[in-house]
Amino acid sequence: MNNNLHKKEKQSVHYNSIFILALIGIVSMISACTVVNRYQAPDPPKTQLQTRQVQTREFDTNNVKLIMKAVINVLQDDGFIVKNAQLDLGLLTAQKEIDLSQSRGNSNDFWSEFFKGIDRNRSRNNNDLTYNKIKIVESSVNISEFGKQTKVRANFQVKVLDNLGNPKEVYQVEDAKFYQDFFVKVDKGVFIQKQGF
Repeated sequence: MNNNLHKKEKQSVHYNSIFILALIGIVSMISACTVVNRYQAPDPPKTQLQTRQVQTREFDTNNVKLIMKAVINVLQDDGFIVKNAQLDLGLLTAQKEIDLSQSRGNSNDFWSEFFKGIDRNRSRNNNDLTYNKIKIVESSVNISEFGKQTKVRANFQVKVLDNLGNPKEVYQVEDAKFYQDFFVKVDKGVFIQKQGF
């Protein structure tokens, strides 16, 4: 009797082991076959304060004229044409045109490469009669004294025009890395300006 009880216990353990292995196998097969499509909501729009934080930097000098000249030099180095510079208001506007119909092959042009990357991520309308011809990058920079510092807020907007001159797309540049790279160049420009080069 004791021997029969021992056999039943062994058999029960054996069946439990098989059951657990079968259960693990079924769960593994189900999870391997399950396709989970998670909806990824777009990022919520940035608040006004968040936008300002990305577009604004402070420099450790209260010399507004020095900072304005450095910003002008950076923009001109990148191919922008300065349209307006008001030292009294601390306002600076500049514009750069990029011809989209020509392949430049100049991979060192920061602005062209950056905006090519943005275009790859945007949907395009293919129409046989019109095509994107010109990209206009507009810059508006506000430079103001802020105690012992100077505060610079830069804003960039892009307009894409077709071959007939009609606007196809207009958008604000919101990429934080873009503004970070711009302010790194301005910081270097301030250093160069202070050295008198």
